[in-house]
Amino acid sequence: MPRYSPIKIDVPLQASRSDLVSFEWSTNGITADFILPDDDTHLLRVSFDKQCIVRILDEMPLSTEQNDTPNEGLVSEHFAYWLEGAAFARLQSSAWKDVSGPVTHYQFVTGWACMDVLTAATPAFAVVRR
Repeated sequence: MPRYSPIKIDVPLQASRSDLVSFEWSTNGITADFILPDDDTHLLRVSFDKQCIVRILDEMPLSTEQNDTPNEGLVSEHFAYWLEGAAFARLQSSAWKDVSGPVTHYQFVTGWACMDVLTAATPAFAVVRR
């Protein structure tokens, strides 16, 4: 059973009104910018500074995996989670996971996009100008 643990981000963000607006790979990680509803001048930037496996589902606010049990820990309108027991993390390369060190599965949910990240890094959150 997937277990969701909400991540507190100290930025008010109604998930259903947000969206992923940019995504960029770097040599050691990723950066993704998300809409802050009711703020036309800023974005919420989520970044990881280590190698990542990423999945972005356009127009799919929740995962497409079929689970035999209900999801545990989902919070209405919440944006950021770390997950345990989800199919996405289980099905990735065990060799990559061994080489990368202990990895964590993160998920960022909006009304139009869902981004899963598997990495040994901890997410960094920052409000940036558009």
